[in-house]
Amino acid sequence: MDRRAIKFDWNRARAFLVTAEEGSLSAAARALDMTQPTVGRQVSALEAELGVSLFERTNSGLVLTQSGADLMAQVKTMAEAATQLSRLASGHADTVAGSVCISATEMISAFVLPPIIEKLRNQWPKIEIEIIATRDTSDLARREADIAIRNYRPTQQELIAKRVKNTCGHLYASHHYIQSLEARQSPQDLNNAIFFREDRSNAIISYLNKFGFQLSEGNFPVIVANHLVQWQMVKQGIGIGFMTTDIGDAEPLVARVLPDFPAFEKETWLVAHRELKTSRRLRVVFECLAAQMNK
Repeated sequence: MDRRAIKFDWNRARAFLVTAEEGSLSAAARALDMTQPTVGRQVSALEAELGVSLFERTNSGLVLTQSGADLMAQVKTMAEAATQLSRLASGHADTVAGSVCISATEMISAFVLPPIIEKLRNQWPKIEIEIIATRDTSDLARREADIAIRNYRPTQQELIAKRVKNTCGHLYASHHYIQSLEARQSPQDLNNAIFFREDRSNAIISYLNKFGFQLSEGNFPVIVANHLVQWQMVKQGIGIGFMTTDIGDAEPLVARVLPDFPAFEKETWLVAHRELKTSRRLRVVFECLAAQMNK
């Protein structure tokens, strides 16, 4: 496309189109919510830019010249394209439809999101939801997801974050495994117990030891990256694992290992790409998540 060939202003072309359709400058001014002199100046400026006469002034009003009639068809096509562009932009901003990708841990995806997604889909059936169930951090800036649920506050300035209710959890084990423990009144009673961890780092060991536990790598002989699989192994009686209070207390196959020990708490944040400010479908999902997770 030769951009240098574009010789006129679209606002002037629109003034010409509406004047031709309405039949007079005064009617065009009312349709455009402008003054008649302004519309007249825009039409005259377009004629000067193109070097042609677009209207003949007669006693009965304005009549298109042949040049005006030829131009009319092209400007109508432009108007249709401009309308479609406006609708497309408006759709991105206002239409409650389309795909929204949510990144969350396996446990949140499996236990927290289903009832929320059900409510969301019932209210907004044209929204498509994609769930990325992973403990890895999805890069929202690279659009790996639209919304993420995280246990830490993001630092990237291009992201929007909202803190929701803290996640509370406990250590759980099967009833059979608990019976094998000699005592479970304090963290020191679990010095010889078997725990699960998600990787070979010592992060979980350091974390628990800050709360009075005295654990070493020997307490973590089973490594399971997927928390859902780990939870199944806890229920099977292989060892001790973390679970959020709402899920753990509702599972009849397990019990809290340290019944009187305070809950472990983590911050929970909803994080979204900055498109949240302009996309209604993202706002709908974001606000639904925030409302339900704060209950």
